[in-house]
Order: sequence, then C-alpha cells, then structure tokens
Amino acid sequence: MEPLAKLPLELAPLWKAVHSRLSSGRPVSRVRIGPLNSRQQAALADLLGLPRLPGERPSISLAVLDSVLIESVGVPAQEVVTRLVGPLGDRAVDREHAAAQREELWAWLGSHPIVRAQPALAPWVRSVQRAGLAGGSAPRTRDELIQALRVLAELPASGVPLPVLADQVLGDTHSLDEGTRCAGLVQRALATIYDVPPPANAQERRALWERAGVADDELSAVVLAAGIQPAGNDVAVRILRVCAEAGQAAALTLGHLRTAEWPSGPADVWVFENPSVLAMALARFGRHCPPIAVTSGWPNSAAILFLQKLGSAGTRLHYHGDFDGEGLRIAAAVVARTSAAPWHMTSADYLRVVSHGPPVGRMSDVPWDTDLATHMADKGITVPEERIAAELLGEIADLAGETAG
Repeated sequence: MEPLAKLPLELAPLWKAVHSRLSSGRPVSRVRIGPLNSRQQAALADLLGLPRLPGERPSISLAVLDSVLIESVGVPAQEVVTRLVGPLGDRAVDREHAAAQREELWAWLGSHPIVRAQPALAPWVRSVQRAGLAGGSAPRTRDELIQALRVLAELPASGVPLPVLADQVLGDTHSLDEGTRCAGLVQRALATIYDVPPPANAQERRALWERAGVADDELSAVVLAAGIQPAGNDVAVRILRVCAEAGQAAALTLGHLRTAEWPSGPADVWVFENPSVLAMALARFGRHCPPIAVTSGWPNSAAILFLQKLGSAGTRLHYHGDFDGEGLRIAAAVVARTSAAPWHMTSADYLRVVSHGPPVGRMSDVPWDTDLATHMADKGITVPEERIAAELLGEIADLAGETAG
C-alpha cells in the first residue's frame, strides 16, 4: 500500500498550506493553516501526537512536521505536498520575472516609434503605466497596446468610417466599438495629443474620432493650397492649376483627393499651420506664388491625404508652425504622418525671434530638437507664425526662384 494513502483526507488543508508556503521562494519555519473544522483538527492532532485539539488556526513547526512524516510515511513534508498537491512553485522568482516583464513592457512602450515620433504622448504612456497590466498580464497588455499603436499610426485618417478603419488596421470591424479597451486606449491618446479632456460621453467620443479624421464626410474636410501643380489631369489637379494660374487659393475636399494619382509633383512644397500665411503669400506673389499648403491648425483628413499624395509624388515637404505648445504637437503629428520635415522649427530659430506674446501653454518634446520644448518653457512666450511669415516667405521666394507678381 502506498504510504501516503494512509494519510486521512481531513489533512488536505495542511498539505495546501504547506505547499503554498514552500512555493513562496522564502525560508519557511512555520506554517499557519485554517480555519479547520473539528474533524480536521482531530486529524492534525492525531498526526502530530498532540494531547488536545490545536484550534481552528494552528501554527505548525515545519521541522516537527518533517520529523513526524519521515517517521510515519518515510518522506518529509516537501515530498508529501509535491506528490499530493503538485510541483512546488517559486513565487519569489515569479515576482522577479513579472517585475522584469513589466519593466521591459514600459520601456518598450516609452521607446515605441509612434511615441518617439509624437512625444506629446508621454503623459498617455504614464497614464497607461499607472493603470497597470490588463488582467495582470504583461503579454496581454503588450498585445492590446500594439493594437492601439497600430491605430494611432494611421491617424489622422483619410475620412474612413470607424468600422472600416478598424477592419483595415485590426482585421475586425468591431475592434474599435465603444467600450472596447482598444478604443479607450486610442481615445485617451488622442485626447493627450490634442490637449483636451478625455471624452466623457458618446457625443464627445464621436467628436474626437472626427477630429482624428475618422468618418469625415467627403465635403466638410478641406485643405487650402496655392502655387501647386502636380502632373496629371484629375479634378484635384485641374482645380490646383486653375487657381494657381489665377493667383488664388485652391480649396480641395476629401472627395477631390480620394481618386487623385500624381506621377510627379513640384520639387518642394512649404506647409504652414495658419491660413493667414497663405493669404500673405498670395497678396505678395499673386500668380507667382510658390508652392504652399496649410493645415489650418490640426490637419484634417483632407490635409493629411494631400500631403501624403504629394510625398508619394516625390515632393519634398517643409513644415512650419506656431512656436507654442499646441504648435509643436501639430508639427510632430504632421511630421509623423507625412514625409514632411520641420523647417525653421529649432531652438535656434525660436530663440532668435522670441520677444513678446501670449503664454506657450502645455509643452511637449519634439523628436527633431530635444531642447526646443525646454527653451520655450523657460521663456514661456509664444512666437506666432504670422510674426515671422514675411521673412519665411522671402526665403521661400529665393529658394523657389519666384519673384513678386
């Protein structure tokens, strides 16, 4: 007969408690068990040879238990619980492993290309870390963050409905439905980028998606440009050509741009944040206006698609915006989603022209100049794009070989 078969079933709480303590990864001298009913207390008293019942929650010496078990069944407590309950764990090692997994996860998130491209996401990264692991699992959390980051990489979108975006990026039309963890992660990231409170209701959530170019209709999203004439004969090219020849700004809708295919474009296009700069350029250059586009603040889906198509046609894009907190976040978003490079958006450029103006607001680092946000925070003064527009337009005219008309 198997020696362990002689041990009564009423001792099961003892074996479970000993197994748990030996799996802690720490030295063990005593084990507390319980609560025990009267039959379990009697079984424990019989095993240990106690003169009376040990009570509901006794503390047992592991050395005494080993001695009793070796004498009665020939093996110590560790062997008994391994055979009756299962292999021992090592929770200390498990904790170290879990801590290493968490540390590696947060390091991965903080250095992810999407986060590096838009340092404004740093507060979002910290909030995700404070929220902890999904279901206590680092691998599960990483998988969910990978999905959210894949969605963020496609925003601002080109006006696609939310289910279509979800299907294109994640392969499931319902993966960004309201209430899903992925949708929540993405919306909190968008709120951080746009420096607005997280959406509190369905209306605010829809507005945030629309701001990120999701479900824009083909008419309401418009991008302004002048002096740009890509090769081709689609409706967008014809509008651009007619407006350039007339010295006027072209207003291209998302519908105009969806079917545009340009084999080549102008060598360079200068992209500004503010429409007033385009107005100044047209007033100065008229029909000889250099190639200029504007995002009109945060770029909508038409602006992003326009710049992407120009980039695909071989055009070099040069971006300039306001020197304030939001201006830097807009610049980082444009650079991250298109082939644009920042132009005159360095610490030296800011420090050369800063004098007076409104506060800069919440600052965010930018990847092309790690000192810029610090300099701007130290000065605390905004430099609006319009203040230096005349100087910038003069440089563009020299670079583009244009003359005032």
